Amino acid sequence: SSVRSTLPPGYPGGSCAPLTAPVVQTDRMDRVVVGAALVDDGRLLAAQRTAPPELAGLWEFPGGKVEPGEDERTALARECWEELGVVVDVGDLLGEVAVPIGTLRVYRASLVRGQPQVREHSALRWLLANEVFDVPWIPVDLELVQHLANELGTDVPPGV
Repeated sequence: SSVRSTLPPGYPGGSCAPLTAPVVQTDRMDRVVVGAALVDDGRLLAAQRTAPPELAGLWEFPGGKVEPGEDERTALARECWEELGVVVDVGDLLGEVAVPIGTLRVYRASLVRGQPQVREHSALRWLLANEVFDVPWIPVDLELVQHLANELGTDVPPGV
């Protein structure tokens, strides 16, 4: 079950699971980044990065940085609206991994309204269970992609 959270001005709706404490960030290397494991009709949304150069062309969970004082789920709803033009329900935490600037936390999400649009990425792709590993994922997302692939009912290829 989800509850409504404080969302940014202009955000047209959607809801978030129970609120997390606002993130207090004091150091650039201790940032919290949130990603959306956006699943719709058994398909996972992947977004192709444009930057930085070493990651351009690789695929990731859409999302972005949590601003100081912002709740993680609220930040993810905002990022999905800004990056994809969609209203989402943000659900439970799928998992977290260390990233060079701090911690990535990926939350389960579902579409409420809209269809994802390419705004900040070079491409978007809905992946069926048997297509999840057809794209090269950024290394930090791979462990959680493997977890989702198992949930979606596909075998994880050897060596991934």
